[in-house]
Amino acid sequence: MNYVDLDPALNPLIKSYLEPADRKRLAPVLTVLGADAAQRLAPLADVADKNPPTLAQFDREGDRVDEIDYHASYQELQRAAYEEYGLSALSHRGMHGWDDVPPHLVKYILSYVFVQAEFGLACPVSMTDAAARTLRKFGEGEEIAEAIDRLISADPDQRFTGAMFMTEIHAGTDIAQTSTVAERDGENWALSGRKWFASNPDADIILTLARFPGGDDTTRGVGLFMLPKHRPDGTKNSYVIDRLKDKLGTRSMPSGEVTLNGAYAVQVGALERGFLQMAEMVNTSRLSNAMRATALMRRSINEALAHARQRVVFGKALIEAPLMRMTLLPLQAEAEAALGLVFYAGDMLQKADAGDASAAAQIRVLTPLAKHYICKRARFVTGEAMEVRGGRGYIEEFPDARLVRDSHLGSIWEGSSNVIALDVLRCMRKQDTHRLLAQTMSGKLDSLTLAEAGPEVRELLDRWSAIVARGDGLLSAEKPVAEALIGNYADELAQLIMGTLLLEQAEAEATRDEDYRKLLAAKAFIAANIVRDDTTVARLLPHFEDIVDGTRVSRDSVAASTPTPVA
Repeated sequence: MNYVDLDPALNPLIKSYLEPADRKRLAPVLTVLGADAAQRLAPLADVADKNPPTLAQFDREGDRVDEIDYHASYQELQRAAYEEYGLSALSHRGMHGWDDVPPHLVKYILSYVFVQAEFGLACPVSMTDAAARTLRKFGEGEEIAEAIDRLISADPDQRFTGAMFMTEIHAGTDIAQTSTVAERDGENWALSGRKWFASNPDADIILTLARFPGGDDTTRGVGLFMLPKHRPDGTKNSYVIDRLKDKLGTRSMPSGEVTLNGAYAVQVGALERGFLQMAEMVNTSRLSNAMRATALMRRSINEALAHARQRVVFGKALIEAPLMRMTLLPLQAEAEAALGLVFYAGDMLQKADAGDASAAAQIRVLTPLAKHYICKRARFVTGEAMEVRGGRGYIEEFPDARLVRDSHLGSIWEGSSNVIALDVLRCMRKQDTHRLLAQTMSGKLDSLTLAEAGPEVRELLDRWSAIVARGDGLLSAEKPVAEALIGNYADELAQLIMGTLLLEQAEAEATRDEDYRKLLAAKAFIAANIVRDDTTVARLLPHFEDIVDGTRVSRDSVAASTPTPVA
């Protein structure tokens, strides 16, 4: 079994977004990882979930050590992620045949496949990558340079892992309430305070926020600091892990409470811009959250399809039941739409880093939009897929329950859904990003020539015009009204983007490969999620196996099965 082979959307998207030379380098490692994730890493993840890490605060001599003990299964997963596949290093250095840094999408593609096996470890992997990116952008000095070198290393004797400690006892949304304080200690700083929810608490390099002397009581009074696990002289830094959290999901990976006792820290960037600089790390993690949620969708659908094909009910395979197909087809379309948005956002991030102003404005709003919508939908998709397996799906011996538990993380960490929706509103107010997205996406739709997509193109163009008007209304409304309505608006905006990208990809595949399978998936997503027309979805069921298996669909076949509108 190979997770790449089970995904009908992945390779066509790779063809559309990556240059031939990049595809050639990616292909062998992707093939290896696809098989490895399914055959080795997924069973390891099952064991790691049942054997969570434990904390030893003292050694047998009574000295404080705060050592976290990891099960051998998790340690093997760590070696695979950090060393074999270099998932935290791929945005920073050449690997897997690249002399220079690969495109951002390479990291997202490989991580997407890896996460289908193991979700929990992906959090520290993402934070390690994001910490290196943030330190590169804002940090200075030899100590920070060394930290970056080790964060991006795949050498088992050199590599560091990263973390961010933001959440305090009052939670992590209102950063102006940060109570951790920083005091000058020579050229550097001493930090004291309590971080209430810290994932990967034994990380080698931690980025954290603290109040600095003379700062005001807003977020401009909070600075960004690098907190190493060890001081420059090699001694243990002055903070302790109070306890590990008992979590719903991501049980393989530790999260804990940490108390800083005058801990040694290095300033990162300008003090008064600490929160804005930390936002770089948070936003990078938010996009990874959307990618990881998409991976959970894909794995859960794979499990549901495998079960439905072998489960015999009333003399027939369950997959043959029309109602079961009606359940599974929208889930498949949803997963493909989410993956398309992740690809587009990763591509925009690459262009933004290269200086494209339009791409930078888009990625600023695409990141919260993707996290807001995809992470919430992952909870639904994994739940529906678990139900396909019935009572077995509810049993922890199968992976479905773990997928459901893990799926709830994305909507909470790095900002819960309401916080993320307000970030979308902030982007609209500052940059009119709803208009920018409408112009960009309408331009894509206007350029489509695929006649079979005509009804969907007209529908989406009308809806783009309507959503711009609604967005203008939100911006002119009283603040409480706008904030009350932004959640549903953000979801509709995300759905329109996803539907548009599906149609664009459908034309690409039809033109390049003479394959119309993607068009059917696009029609299913638009009918189920935007138009909400179950009859249209039902009339696509004769192509159910083509859509979920990735079978090539001819133009004539699409024309013969195109549903007629129902009043």
